[in-house]
Parts: sequence; structure tokens; C-alpha cells
Amino acid sequence: MKRRDALKNIGLAAGFAIITPSIFSMLQGCTSDTETWIPSYLTTEEKRIVTSLADIFIPKTITSPSATEVNVPQFIDKYIHEILDNKDQEITRTAFVKVIAILKPDTTSSLEDVTVEQYKALLDNHMLLRGEIDEERNTDPEALIMTTSEFLNQLKWMTINAYKNSEEVGENILVYDPVPTAYYCGDLQELTDGKLYSL
Repeated sequence: MKRRDALKNIGLAAGFAIITPSIFSMLQGCTSDTETWIPSYLTTEEKRIVTSLADIFIPKTITSPSATEVNVPQFIDKYIHEILDNKDQEITRTAFVKVIAILKPDTTSSLEDVTVEQYKALLDNHMLLRGEIDEERNTDPEALIMTTSEFLNQLKWMTINAYKNSEEVGENILVYDPVPTAYYCGDLQELTDGKLYSL
């Protein structure tokens, strides 16, 4: 495999290409108490980052729960611990270290003091849109580590996919058909009131 191709397969999303429904069943096995949950892989600081960013990516609304309410951070922790190999776990840890250094630039500061606005500023400054140039990647295009932008985008992608595949969202927010037996052709607004089908 060429180094350029290897770069596409590093980090958090490395195992998502082969993910199966049984892996998503980990979502249902996660504890729902975010405060008392003890991660298998994430450090205390990494847990705080994942939990904070997950609810920024998918906040609670009038009609839908937040990412933390459906155990997305717990799933991400279990996924990294149980699915990623040691190399990808190390790459992920390196990416967390870079994010922590941005959020608390000196040793006297604490992640407990980081505000939602600071997390949003992190995303505004480092999550790039398609077509925007990742200066960190340009500086070292062959590095087999994630840039801050790549890491945050993968974390967002994992959050969204775990959220959509949670039992609560799949059965109560999306259109749920446990035994799909027919093919429907028509306007999504008319067929399902604009809702997507659950996986």
C-alpha cells in the first residue's frame, strides 16, 4: 500500500469500513450515566473532550436527544478500545494530545475550565470544509498521523454515525421498519413525513 493510500485509513475511522450491526450493538450495551462512566481507553481529559464535542456536534433539541443522551461518547471509547489496533490507538492518542495542547496551552490550566465557546472556537479554527487547505497536512504531507482537522472531522463523523445507529434514534426519530418487505417509490415527504429510514 502506498503511503498516500495509508493516510486515508488512519485514525478513528480506520475500522468503520468493516463495521457491522453487531459492533453498533455496543451502543445499546453502554452505560447511560456519563458522569460516573469509566472509560476503557479514554483518559479523563479525553473523555471530557469527547463528551463536550459530541453535544456540540449533536445538541439536544425539542424533538431529539443529544449525542451524550444516547451513549455516543461511551460507544466511541469502546470502539477505540475494542476495534482499533494498537497502531491506530496510538495515532488517536497523539491527536488527542494535540487537541489538549490547544485547549489548555499551559500546565496550570484545566479542561474543566474550558467553555462551550472555546470548544466551538476550536472547531471553527481547525475543522476545515471540503476544498480548504490543511496547513498542518501541507507541512508534512507524508506523516502517518492525523492532523487536528482530520481528527476533529473523524470525531464528528463517528459521532453522527453512532448517533444514527443508536436504538433510541433508529426506532423513535428515524423511520423504523424492523422487517422491510416492500420497496416504496415516491416523495420522501409524503411517504415518511420527510424522515430518513433507520439502518
